[in-house]
Formats: sequence, C-alpha cells, structure tokens
Amino acid sequence: MAAQAQYEELVRQFSAFGAVKREMGRTLPSDCPAGSAAVLTLLARHGEMRMSKLAELLAVDMSVTSRHVAHVAERGWIERSPDPADKRSRILRLTAAGEERVREMSRRTTQLLAERLSDWTDDEVAQLTRLMTRLRASFGDCRSTHRMPAAPPGPDESTRTPAITQ
Repeated sequence: MAAQAQYEELVRQFSAFGAVKREMGRTLPSDCPAGSAAVLTLLARHGEMRMSKLAELLAVDMSVTSRHVAHVAERGWIERSPDPADKRSRILRLTAAGEERVREMSRRTTQLLAERLSDWTDDEVAQLTRLMTRLRASFGDCRSTHRMPAAPPGPDESTRTPAITQ
C-alpha cells in the first residue's frame, strides 16, 4: 500500500488535472458546450435511451439534463421520439448530424492529445490508459449517491437553505 505522502501527491495531481480537462474543453466547437458534448458522447457510446437514463449517466438533475437535451435537439443533433413502452417518456437518439458532431469532437480531442503527448512513447500512452481505466474501476460507479455527508450546521446556519448540488 502506498504511503500517505503518495496519496497526498495524487490528490494534488487530481486538482491540477482540471487544467488539462479545461484545455480539452476548449477544443469543443463553440456551439457545443461541455454539457451538450457529454449528451452526444453518451448517446454515441450507449445508444438510444430515455432522458432518465441519460440524467443518471450524466450524474445531474433532470432539469439540467433537459436543458442540455433541448440545446442539442435545437441543433438537430438528436431526435426525441415517444417511448413505445411509456408514451409519457421520450427516447433520445443521435441523428446523422449528431454522429458527425461526435466524430468532429473526437478528432479535435484526439489531435490535442497527439500534440501534447507527442514526446510520449506508445507504451507510455498505453500505460496511462491502463492505469486510468484501473483507477475508474477502483471507484466503481461514481454516479451513484456516494456523496460526502454535509457538516452539521453551525449555530447561525440552522435556518439557512442548503445549496443544491449536481
């Protein structure tokens, strides 16, 4: 098992990794913010699904999911059709334009990684991929309700409305 100092350094690296994610986000087309890109990517990866399943995969509230879905639907990247099993629900699926948008986003992020990791060997890239996959597996499904408990309110906070988190 790793020493405490190694875990502390790992926490620092995770915090610093935000800059990498932000730069990758900047490669997205201007009309496709990160939430919309996530919707498209998940539909490409998992196929058609109900909005409730998409919200679960995104790990966000249904209202947030609805806004993202409306954005991509307005651009013609997805279609919403009645669910044959429950007419109140909608099935979401990528359109041809949505599939093209996913391919474009993939090309952009792949190009960025190829540029930034140009001095890495193929084995190093493969090792990073294996380790990141293993790390994700160690955490299991992070979308479930595993949240840190809130600290009890202080004396002047007992009547404050709690913040809504995503």
